Amino acid sequence: MQKDASLQRIDVSLFSLKHTFQSAQPLTFYADYNETSNTLAYPVHGEIINIMYNGTDEKGVLSILSRHNNSASGIFTRFRLEDRMPYIYKKISTDEHISNAVSLYKGMRLTINDPWETTLTFIISQFNNVKRIRLITKNIIDKFGTPVFNAKGEIIGKEFPQSGSLLAASEKDFMALGAGFRSKYIKEAAEYCTYNMNLYKLSGSNYQKLKDNLMSIKGVGEKVADCIILMGYGNLEAFPIDVHVKRTMERLYFKGKKKKLREIQEFAEEEWGKYRGYAQQYLFHNARTGSR
Repeated sequence: MQKDASLQRIDVSLFSLKHTFQSAQPLTFYADYNETSNTLAYPVHGEIINIMYNGTDEKGVLSILSRHNNSASGIFTRFRLEDRMPYIYKKISTDEHISNAVSLYKGMRLTINDPWETTLTFIISQFNNVKRIRLITKNIIDKFGTPVFNAKGEIIGKEFPQSGSLLAASEKDFMALGAGFRSKYIKEAAEYCTYNMNLYKLSGSNYQKLKDNLMSIKGVGEKVADCIILMGYGNLEAFPIDVHVKRTMERLYFKGKKKKLREIQEFAEEEWGKYRGYAQQYLFHNARTGSR
């Protein structure tokens, strides 16, 4: 992988902007993707990042259309462009199920996102579908997000609101934005992560300790905590299990027999080791899209 001198073009292999965006990660829930032009726009740190990918899932160029000095380094981190995908594919392709999913969605990357952003979007994701998660998330950003301005002083978007920006809102306010029963948890999480827990000081290296800390937030259970660990802190040991993943794992690996979450977690650890987060994402996306 190479970056050119201007830091505006990144040569990358085994990368798909489309599959990454469509795979139900935090960016899916609020960034704007154009499949025709293969471009993605999202707000971060007071600016709008615009990127475009040209090439195949095997090899291509990721161009940064926005002109900001720190864009390239942030994109490298967010899209995990340093991941050794050939090696990761080799480690997780232990059976035909993973191999087929990799073949169908080659180049799909896990992303690393802001911890609070990841926490909020996955609280919203509970008992929900991507369309409604995106609607609720964008409603919250529109209502409480910090405006992003262009050089002319015009508002060109809004940045994802931090927890403190939601403190003045009531449960009814979140209900009005479509959050439903999740409104209570959004309110409580905003208060807890503002006053009691600094998500940015938690270490992502100790999986179990991080999980225990995150599960002290009301509304964050096993699955949501694992999503935050995987996509907010970049720890690939996390293997999020929702109803769909549980059923998929039971069907594919346990001959349809019902299994406890602990048993599935132990199987994933033994089968895919420290890269099981990638294995989960490919299995999840394949099952969610109805592919077999």
